[in-house]
Amino acid sequence: MKTQMAPLPRAEKIDLEEIRRDWDAGEINLICVLGPTASGKTRYAVGLAERIGGEIISADSRQIYRGMDIGTGKDICEYGEVPYHLIDIRDAGEQYNVHDFQQDFFEAYNQILSRGKIPILCGGTGLYISAVTGGYNWDGEKRPLSSAKSDSTLKTYFIGTLVDRDERNRRIDARLDARLEEGMTDEIRRLLDSGVPAEKLISYGLEYKFVTEHIIGERSHEDMREKLAIAIHQFAKRQMTWFRGMERSGIKIHWVEC
Repeated sequence: MKTQMAPLPRAEKIDLEEIRRDWDAGEINLICVLGPTASGKTRYAVGLAERIGGEIISADSRQIYRGMDIGTGKDICEYGEVPYHLIDIRDAGEQYNVHDFQQDFFEAYNQILSRGKIPILCGGTGLYISAVTGGYNWDGEKRPLSSAKSDSTLKTYFIGTLVDRDERNRRIDARLDARLEEGMTDEIRRLLDSGVPAEKLISYGLEYKFVTEHIIGERSHEDMREKLAIAIHQFAKRQMTWFRGMERSGIKIHWVEC
């Protein structure tokens, strides 16, 4: 029996003037643009930042690493003149966790506010997004999420980027082929040659897992491409599951078509 897919959320039109009024009135003090991979969230966040005077804080658990560019889809050129934060802040292989992200986020957040700009958190790492917007306490060394929430001062306006599943799947496949053509395998080989252990790259998952396994002889190129595509599609589904879970917990996400 074929499993029926959950319906996509309903898209709406975002009123930027209303967002600006709510910001000026203190009703919101953070905008978060979230969405699954290949949904156009970075492009949307950049356009939003240009229109309302914002700066972007990345919520991507792998884009923090230097030298991991093609595989993580940093696409720095998309940002244009918009300032961005928490990209290329650690060397590949360095330890980094959610507790570190919380600290780095609030440092960047306060810097943006001090310049009179609007912070826009943008990414698809649901754990990172929930860690800062939900006001959770984290033990940086021993445990992931504690059971108690702290008093969060963030009043977040959530925007979700929405794309039809078939179109998202098409984008994922096309982007994967483009990244392989662009030199993703060579990028990962350079990381290995620089001393980053294969097991560390594999732990980053997706592109870095499957391409590393190909380089060290555990997968053929064909098997790597096929299994990686499947894994990315599954990852996008898990991201949407996380975001819909946020909605079930009472968080309002304003979905827009991208």
